[in-house]
Amino acid sequence: MNFLAHIYLSGDNDLIKIGNFMADGIRGKHFENYPLEIQKGIILHRAIDTFTDAHPVFRQSTKRLHENYHHYAGVIVDVFYDHFLAKNWNTYSDEKLEDFVSRFYQSLQDNHIILSERTKGMMPYMIEHNWLVSYRTVEGINRILTQMDHRTKNESKMRFATIELLEFYSEFENEFNNFFKELILFSNTKISTL
Repeated sequence: MNFLAHIYLSGDNDLIKIGNFMADGIRGKHFENYPLEIQKGIILHRAIDTFTDAHPVFRQSTKRLHENYHHYAGVIVDVFYDHFLAKNWNTYSDEKLEDFVSRFYQSLQDNHIILSERTKGMMPYMIEHNWLVSYRTVEGINRILTQMDHRTKNESKMRFATIELLEFYSEFENEFNNFFKELILFSNTKISTL
């Protein structure tokens, strides 16, 4: 899953949300250098990723992209799934997406001192371009995938992936809806054990 889903799946604790959000940049046991609630978020993130990567519905989505994007297929589906979460936000939350995202951005600013260096570097761009709300549109997803493609020196070809998103839009959306219900249950259970 990508940023929006990881934040959403973290429950109501701001520090767990932040830990879950910045977990990709924290390797091995380095997470132990952070406050306990941040550590919980990092552990939750890793559990979500493991559950997601092994799930047959997620694999069905990635299979559609393997031929053109190879090992980047999973990354692309993570972004696609964030699009469907943002697009269908009212199904999953009573709070408006803009308000949820605004509170999260404020939480990052309020806790700036404990953020990873990678997160501190990325945060201004994320807030300025409102990445999390931009996921709601295909154009926003295309911008994100293009930025990610640049980081791979255009090797991944992710900038073209919205072609498949549009071609198989209903299939991806159905797969997301089926998968995400299970992921919510898994995440809630995991949080209760942390």
